[in-house]
Amino acid sequence: MRIATTLNARAVEIHVIAGGGIGAPLKELAARFERASGHTVVIRFGTTPELIELATTGAAFDAGVVPGEVLADAAARERFATGHSTDIARVGLGVAVRAGTARPDIGTADALRQALLGARSIATLPASAAGAQVLKVFDELGIGESLRPRIRAQPNAARLVEAVRSGEAELGVFLLNVLAAPGLDVVGPLPADLQKHIAYTASVAASARQREAAGAFIAFLTTPTAAAVLEKHGMEPARVRR
Repeated sequence: MRIATTLNARAVEIHVIAGGGIGAPLKELAARFERASGHTVVIRFGTTPELIELATTGAAFDAGVVPGEVLADAAARERFATGHSTDIARVGLGVAVRAGTARPDIGTADALRQALLGARSIATLPASAAGAQVLKVFDELGIGESLRPRIRAQPNAARLVEAVRSGEAELGVFLLNVLAAPGLDVVGPLPADLQKHIAYTASVAASARQREAAGAFIAFLTTPTAAAVLEKHGMEPARVRR
């Protein structure tokens, strides 16, 4: 896909709100888009509740790349252009340990249950859409209440990774792409019968000041170039435009 450069259009600053779970690939893609288009992309990352608050309290933004749960909120959905959402990628949940430490068996629901019950501490991000799904898995395993005292709730993805890397938490249970970080060993995805996916959707804001540039950025996120970056970061692209 060809991107209009500043030779053909005025360079502008695009303000984007986005889920923290897609942070690493989105930063890389924003940089590539900036080089190709001449525009500047300013991204504000947050958890699902933070993004809903941003959208519903009048924060100025041109586009969102957010978990589907944000657009499921009626008030937040009103801040986005009607009928113009684009699925970007999805990613499942997994388990990680500090690099070099023993990896528990999580291949089946029973094995995962035992691994979780055997852990002294578990890092996740309960305030996020993915963290809510993690807690749902714990409940489905029938050990939600038992694990509650062992959960080390983290404020963002970077702190979650650091908690596992430093040994503050014995296990990290979160999005697979976030857990694939230096200093961590990914044990694997959750068993198929327990797996949950978080899907990220992009949309131009209803009150976007830079509607055309924001639309171009979203279109760029569906190109083969973007798909390769998303896959490199452990995400499954939703679709590719050529």
